[in-house]
Amino acid sequence: MRKLRNIIQIDEEKCTGCGQCILDCAEGALRLVGGKAKLVGEIYCDGLGACLSGCPTGALRVIQREADDFDEKAVEGLLSSQGRGLPPAGQTPPPGQHGHHHGPGHHHHGPGHHHHGPQGAPHLPLAGGCPGSAAMSLAPAAAAPAAGQSPSQLGHWPIKLQLLNPQAPFLKDADLILLADCAGAALPDLHARLLRGRAIALACPKLDDAQAHINKLAQVLEGAKPRSLTVVIMEVPCCRGLEYIAQQAMARAGMHAPLGRLVVGRDGRVLESHLPWESGH
Repeated sequence: MRKLRNIIQIDEEKCTGCGQCILDCAEGALRLVGGKAKLVGEIYCDGLGACLSGCPTGALRVIQREADDFDEKAVEGLLSSQGRGLPPAGQTPPPGQHGHHHGPGHHHHGPGHHHHGPQGAPHLPLAGGCPGSAAMSLAPAAAAPAAGQSPSQLGHWPIKLQLLNPQAPFLKDADLILLADCAGAALPDLHARLLRGRAIALACPKLDDAQAHINKLAQVLEGAKPRSLTVVIMEVPCCRGLEYIAQQAMARAGMHAPLGRLVVGRDGRVLESHLPWESGH
């Protein structure tokens, strides 16, 4: 039933797609679409404005207009489909903290055939038919660097999240790094600091399809069961959406392993670092 009530309005010109409002909304009423926050449906928005305070640009405000009535049962169904739970009445979880429940999604993995590269590394088939995307483990220590250069520590291929095969051996029980594209370019000692002996998945929370990343990362977490996940992002607001992607995927996969965080400044300095392998997980 439609009635005059409070509801969220989003100014797309001001929205940077950082995803903080999504973390702050306990009802799951907001989603990133095309790099902008969008209202999933009027029935999911309670109009209380819990999503306002964290927005760095003031893109959200509560207005009064005719809208479909808030439907708590519909919210419960939505959160269940996202692998989350509705908090007790009157209680809003802290930003970024959601229940750890298995979502009902189904993940299908084709049987495929395993091929081997010239050095015996297993190549796993990937959708798309591009030979350059065949999954393989690398031996970075065996490659001699040029004079004055540090050796590559990249241990596998491919590295884009959407191209990873959840059954790839290099993902099994790994310390997995979810790396924002820009952070990889900005961090000068990326290889020495983070990549040696670890797996990596590249993604962009602003320009990519956030929901597709959540779905794929959940498949990787379920299939590979890494021992930790670390999000590496830039200090800019839009990069924070990658944390949302990681949290949603972990909840959907029922993963309770440590979630690390490293924040890189525009000048390449590390502004914040909480790495699971340094805490003796």
